[in-house]
Amino acid sequence: MKNFPALLVLTALAAHAQWNLMPLPAVIEAKKGTFNATKLSFQITGGDMRVQRAVDEYGQRDATAPNFTIQVLQPGAAVQQLGEDESYTLDVDPGIIRLKAPTSLGALRGLATFAQLRVKGAVPAVHIEDRPRFPWRGLHLDVARHFMPVDVIKRNLDAMAAVKLNVFHWHLSDDQGFRVESKVYPKLHEMGSDGLYYTQVQIKDVVEYARLRGIRVVPEFDIPGHAASWLAGYPELAAAPGPYQIIRTWGIFDPTLDPSNPKVYEFLDGFIGEMTKLFPDAYFHIGGDEVNGKQWKAKGLTNTEAVHAGFNQKLQKIVAKYGKRMEGWDEILSDSLPRNIVIQSWRGQKSLFEAARNGFSGILSAGYYLDHMDTAATMYLVDPLDEKGRASGMLRSTEAKTPPSPPLTEEQRKRILGGEVCMWVEYVSPETVDSRIWPRTAAIAERFWSPEGTKDIADMNRRLDWTSTYLDRFGLKHNTNYQMMLERLAGSNNVAALKNLADVVTPGDLGLRHRMKRDYTQQTPLDRFVDTARPDSPVIRQFNALVEQYFDGGKSPKVRAQIDQWLKLWAANDAILQQMAENRPALAEIKPLSKTFSALAAAALKGGGMRADDALFQTAKQPVAEVRLSVAPALTRLATTP
Repeated sequence: MKNFPALLVLTALAAHAQWNLMPLPAVIEAKKGTFNATKLSFQITGGDMRVQRAVDEYGQRDATAPNFTIQVLQPGAAVQQLGEDESYTLDVDPGIIRLKAPTSLGALRGLATFAQLRVKGAVPAVHIEDRPRFPWRGLHLDVARHFMPVDVIKRNLDAMAAVKLNVFHWHLSDDQGFRVESKVYPKLHEMGSDGLYYTQVQIKDVVEYARLRGIRVVPEFDIPGHAASWLAGYPELAAAPGPYQIIRTWGIFDPTLDPSNPKVYEFLDGFIGEMTKLFPDAYFHIGGDEVNGKQWKAKGLTNTEAVHAGFNQKLQKIVAKYGKRMEGWDEILSDSLPRNIVIQSWRGQKSLFEAARNGFSGILSAGYYLDHMDTAATMYLVDPLDEKGRASGMLRSTEAKTPPSPPLTEEQRKRILGGEVCMWVEYVSPETVDSRIWPRTAAIAERFWSPEGTKDIADMNRRLDWTSTYLDRFGLKHNTNYQMMLERLAGSNNVAALKNLADVVTPGDLGLRHRMKRDYTQQTPLDRFVDTARPDSPVIRQFNALVEQYFDGGKSPKVRAQIDQWLKLWAANDAILQQMAENRPALAEIKPLSKTFSALAAAALKGGGMRADDALFQTAKQPVAEVRLSVAPALTRLATTP
């Protein structure tokens, strides 16, 4: 997709301060007046049932005196395709709204923008011209480690459509579970799922639900590694003797399909033939990551890389036999594969750019891993086309030391299709999954959709807070479940002190929770304080910004007074929370954290008289109960800076 000219980018950036839209459109120009949207009557020209379904949520269709006209030049492909035109123009005037789009997909994106503009029945007059920067804008969701019911999937699809994401990457098998009914090989779901799987009827329902919202569904069945759930029912496919069972813990494990066994490919042919009938999308994800090769070496297959490449060559032919293009994680990258496959890079932009230089299309996921608990602002600055490699922190150490490669040519840049946000669920349940995905994913959706120059962090955070509340209307639980989980921990609805602490911490990332060695398994309840706390708390962001403003703006007494309001509240918080925790065993683990937090706030309130190496500040840096006190740096600065 071509980038908009710099002038259009500047037009959008200059105008966006008054808007709450996310993603920001390419061009947005305010006009005079507002449109009264309390009663809408639509006239649709062209398009298909997807547009009709969308407008049914608002009001009357095919009205004789419409106040909202939608003109669609062509309906779009029956099966949504990569790169379909998603552009639109939207004109809101006091008397009428006009939406024009080349395809039904563009009309859906324009309606999503209209929905964000509509506040309490009024829509500001505006002219918008818009189109996506990248054609592949995805959310990956792992449902193998913890199963996610259909209602969870659907409400997240609604939220995806609201922020113009267009690919749902469904990670359906891993060592911990096989999640799709197979009528050809029924022991896959019978022995590999604990009874937690999607029936074929449910799969078709979700695929259609996504299609109506302009979202492609790409399934992933991870092979040849991460295959224990496959082998529980079919141990004869393994590279080492069984028996096998579902693995209940997290990590990289040995069970692997046997690339030297012809029956493996016969099995995969039958399985892929069955699954491709359920998933009409042109792409089929085969995983291919984290194969340790131990079982292969025991069989004398010592060159893991070559064996894996040979397996993927045969697998690609099976996938192509059923009219699909193969997609896989960046470990599958090999010159032996045809150039029409797609490489998904989780290890860094180096592998993404290497793929592009070698003729492969690719998408970026490095830097967009939600389980790393990075802030929205951190992930917002990761760009699929940034050759400086802001996502390079995920590179293997050997890759990081290699000399830089030459810049991509324009043709090579076109091979980078976009990116996907990744939600891995080792420490995520249906109760907490929305809070781990949203609202941060809305910021990344903007990176995939909006012009490249859209990088104002402060304004993004402002709009993200608005978007978080806006997304409630789609049934997401990231806000409501937070309050509910706090009340459960507290044993009452008087949660103010507990919330004060939860609002200033960040839950530990995947690595921290692994290192804490709490003997987590698939059955471990995820209902502790660490699970309740949310990544990228608005309170942390707002307080940190206030402290920055204070020090960078000449230590304004007015700003200091605002800071001190917080500090007084927090300094007194521990006494209340300790009393609350007396009869609540679930709160025992956070009592030391609460004490440190209030002591740090009291020190900051005094201001400027403490040494930076004081034991209190060292304690505040350490994670407690698998959370980090994320306001500690700002509080320490206040306590130590004269």
